[in-house]
Amino acid sequence: MPPRKSKKQTAEIKPANTNAYIAGAGAVVEQQITDTLETNYMPYAMSVIMSRALPEIDGFKPSHRKLLYTMHLMGLLKNAKTKSANIVGQTMRLNPHGDAAIYETMVRLTEGNEALLHPYVESKGNMGKAYSRDMAYAAARYTEAKLAGIAEELFKDIDKDTVDMVDNYDATMKEPTLFPVTFPSILVNSNTGIAVGMASSICSFNLAEVCQATIEYIKDESINVADYILAPDFSGGGELLYDREQLENIYNTGRGSVKVRSVYNYDKSANCIDITEIPPTATVEAIIEKILDLAKLKKITEINDIRDETDMNGLKITIDLKRGTDPEKLMQKLFKLTPLQDSFSANFNILIGGSPKVMGIKEILSEWTAFRAECVRRRVYFTLAKDKEIFHRLKGLEAILLDIDKAVKIVRETEEEKEVVPNLMIGFGIDEIQAEYVAEIKLRHLNREYIVKRLEDIKSLEEEIAELEDILNSRRRIKTIIVKELEAIIKKYGQDRKTKIISAPTAEEESEIEEAPDYPVTFFFTREGYFKKVTPQSLRMSGEHKLKENDEVMLTVEASNRSHLLFFTNKHQVYKARGFDFDDTKVSVMGDFVAGKLEMEKDELPVYMVVTDDYAGNMLFFFENGRVSKVEMSAYQTKTNRKKLIKAYCDKFPITSFAYAHEEGEYLLRSTNGRMLLLSSAVLMSKGAKDTQGVMVMTQKRGQRLCEASKYVEGLLDKPHRYRPRTLPGAGQLLSAEERGEQLKFE
Repeated sequence: MPPRKSKKQTAEIKPANTNAYIAGAGAVVEQQITDTLETNYMPYAMSVIMSRALPEIDGFKPSHRKLLYTMHLMGLLKNAKTKSANIVGQTMRLNPHGDAAIYETMVRLTEGNEALLHPYVESKGNMGKAYSRDMAYAAARYTEAKLAGIAEELFKDIDKDTVDMVDNYDATMKEPTLFPVTFPSILVNSNTGIAVGMASSICSFNLAEVCQATIEYIKDESINVADYILAPDFSGGGELLYDREQLENIYNTGRGSVKVRSVYNYDKSANCIDITEIPPTATVEAIIEKILDLAKLKKITEINDIRDETDMNGLKITIDLKRGTDPEKLMQKLFKLTPLQDSFSANFNILIGGSPKVMGIKEILSEWTAFRAECVRRRVYFTLAKDKEIFHRLKGLEAILLDIDKAVKIVRETEEEKEVVPNLMIGFGIDEIQAEYVAEIKLRHLNREYIVKRLEDIKSLEEEIAELEDILNSRRRIKTIIVKELEAIIKKYGQDRKTKIISAPTAEEESEIEEAPDYPVTFFFTREGYFKKVTPQSLRMSGEHKLKENDEVMLTVEASNRSHLLFFTNKHQVYKARGFDFDDTKVSVMGDFVAGKLEMEKDELPVYMVVTDDYAGNMLFFFENGRVSKVEMSAYQTKTNRKKLIKAYCDKFPITSFAYAHEEGEYLLRSTNGRMLLLSSAVLMSKGAKDTQGVMVMTQKRGQRLCEASKYVEGLLDKPHRYRPRTLPGAGQLLSAEERGEQLKFE
């Protein structure tokens, strides 16, 4: 047994090379904080920035890319859905960060979650909702998923060396560094991420608008992006307050914010407001909690109850109102005080070549175009190399086919199998690759038909190789290929905007509208764009209308002082006003010039007026080429006293006539060729998009056009059934001699 040490002997010995020593803890070494950050924190920060939080030019973060590529390898683009747990397990071969993180990543990419404008994953089961904070998604073992159709554009030609492939974390398989996306997905689907010391927040834009802007940019780099990409388009819809200057600042710098407000409908019978779309930054629970807090503080006293009625049909927040409450006035207050109106802050921070960079849209399009051009170039080079390889083998076969008997003789007289290839090389002056190819040809193929086909293959390959080499040497042809691909994507995947664009209200409009008196009035609108509001008393005492020379009254509508007025203009816009925005007048005065009163643009004139209180019914637009579009009146509903809406109707064709159809009815269409067609508005499908192109209703030959469209009056035609087409489009019918006489008599 060793001798017992004394207390002095058991004292800890301090190292000689330390600045301090703590008993029981060890040596304390002084170190500069900058050195600690550099050695310990900086690698972590760089890892978060480079491999986790920021998207790259293909529009994806590494976690998204690993998941989608795994699904591609599983054949989930064409095959049926599989359990999400299966997908998560397979993804761990590329992404070893835990099944919970992988599944959460997949959930956001699904159509069921509604977070993306164009979801990449089709899903079955509860995937939660992007607009709900508390609606949890089901466990991975219960849900199913597969790749959506648009995901095909992510992997197109990925097996043709279009992008670099690298080892996964344990070097057991390969994965792509980027996807060879055929459209600028970085701008089409929203993407947010928080790194270390920086963040990224990219709003989504309409796919058709982005692709068209890219096409125009490829053709002319000096374009104004705002002319093609109108505004962000969010998956949850909503209404975006349009401010051209603000948007152009975002487009140019990659930073800024846009205001988005909720969409609501007022149910008069139940005296409640139904909110059906909310801003992308808000959640149902946050909105309800905020409104309840305001009610408790007595800042809002007009509400009886508020509840979440979201169901299988989609989002719905219902607010029960107290009797006598003005719903529009209440909503203006809620927009100011709650997340029913919120701002989306944009920060287009993207990894370019491994370095984070904040860019405007034009710079993003430039980077994407260069990236896509390189993908196309690599694809063409890959195809060219394969074609040259096949061509080289066929040239060897061509030499053999000139003397098949000689080839057969060489093979028969060769004693050992391993000598067949060298003997063929010597006998025909071909290389080893060609000789190997020839030696593998089956005996059954040594016939005339096979020989002729192979010789034709040689000729076609020569032409294809020349074509591919020309593409490789021509930047213009590569750009043409990209443009054609983008045009095909617009046609295949383009969809109407989900987020409506409304003009941003001025400070005066945002202020609370004074209570306006409500009384009956009659509105008059003239062909030259003049407007009169006349009370019944004044109308009874008035004489003839005072009008500008050659002017005439187009519309006369009996309504109320609080009615909504919509003025459609010759520049495809609509201006909203209220009856009380105009002064009471007499028919004996000229009235207000609407273009000046509503501050319309230069050379812009109102051409049609609609008066409504409930935005029920539809607008019908009749175009000269025979097309008719039917737009829901609710598409023009805005939430402030006066608004200007752009793209109020289709601007691709000259317009003949407008009609406000509160109820379905028949309309008589006349062509310059004398033919007439009786159209029932009920056969047309109404659209929520204001600028829809509609459908072809009345065919027009070259040089002819639809010149008139009006509401059909019973008795105008002796035999109206003759003019009702069995199918659309129809050519219409000419009036018979008898009917022409009746028509003249009627007129």
